[in-house]
Amino acid sequence: MPLILELEDEYRKAKRDPEFAAQMDDLWRNYVGRPSPLYHAERISEHFGGPKIYFKRDELNHTGAHKINNCLGQVLLAMRMGKKRIIAETGAGQHGVATATVCARFGLKCVVFMGATDVERQKPNVFRMKMLGAEIVPVSSGTGTLKDAMNEALRDWVTNVHDTFYVIGTAAGPHPYPELVRDFQSVIGEEAKRQLQEREGRLPDAVMACIGGGSNAIGLFHPFIEDEGVRLIGVEASGHGIETGQHAAALNGGKPGILHGNKTYLLQTDDGQIIDAHSISAGLDYPGIGPEHAFLRDTGRAEYLTCTDKEALEGFQLCTRLEGIIPALEPAHAIARLGDVCETMDKDQILIMNLCGRGDKDIFSVAEHLGMEI
Repeated sequence: MPLILELEDEYRKAKRDPEFAAQMDDLWRNYVGRPSPLYHAERISEHFGGPKIYFKRDELNHTGAHKINNCLGQVLLAMRMGKKRIIAETGAGQHGVATATVCARFGLKCVVFMGATDVERQKPNVFRMKMLGAEIVPVSSGTGTLKDAMNEALRDWVTNVHDTFYVIGTAAGPHPYPELVRDFQSVIGEEAKRQLQEREGRLPDAVMACIGGGSNAIGLFHPFIEDEGVRLIGVEASGHGIETGQHAAALNGGKPGILHGNKTYLLQTDDGQIIDAHSISAGLDYPGIGPEHAFLRDTGRAEYLTCTDKEALEGFQLCTRLEGIIPALEPAHAIARLGDVCETMDKDQILIMNLCGRGDKDIFSVAEHLGMEI
């Protein structure tokens, strides 16, 4: 608790500090490459024959995903607190790469915990982290995926309290992490809102994103929560199908419980033991969900759909061939559900989907699933 309280106190101070905001804005613009474009996906829109679809192209950020938005903020907080050793957990490797990148930029020691399973299926990102100077710690407990990496990172943090800052990559974990991750990622939704006003002169009718722990989705959703006419749509990974038990859809196939310091929907047994999640996408392979998504689900403000591994592969190929954009497997889950959502919307409506990561990291995994050789 002293660690958590210290972090919350420093975060409150940083939020009131105009110098912190100015430093974030400068780095977002000149290092990350923000604002990311809002792109009218004409051929995808024509394909589904429904509303006008825009992609919020956060895959064009430095390091190839939305993760760096949050990593910058947390590492700057760490430096304000005098912490010189940065640790992180990672699934798909994008958060690990982003953390290692920011640590390299500021000359900080970086240790990344990564499930042994994910180390194998995300080799390009493992190599990138090593090139950036990070130490990779493979975690073989459990299924060797994101949950297990987070367990080990938390253990390390409470053991090395004097010099270590834990950069959590998703909108989960103990307070204030869900809040500060949401705030740093809200740059996505704030930009999208402003950009669509400039392009179309109005708000979208729906915003949509894939959900693992939920950071990219809450970043898109949060600036629109008070706009009741805007639908908030998340897409969870249902793996081989919810009925098989091999999935990562905590909201659609789980129940309330406690994990990693927050109460939320979890995949668990009747005794409260965590069930291992499964998804073709390492970034969605988590047995829980950020607590704010649990709240939005229970209040009915947001709706949460599911997408199987097979459907995600189809979405991956569809986007690649129609738009010339190779998406990560994570947003491919949302792309795969666009058709169903479009059927509930009119042609004069507008939908924004967050393209939160690019597919460089997934080409070996996708090739294997499609039976292709590289």
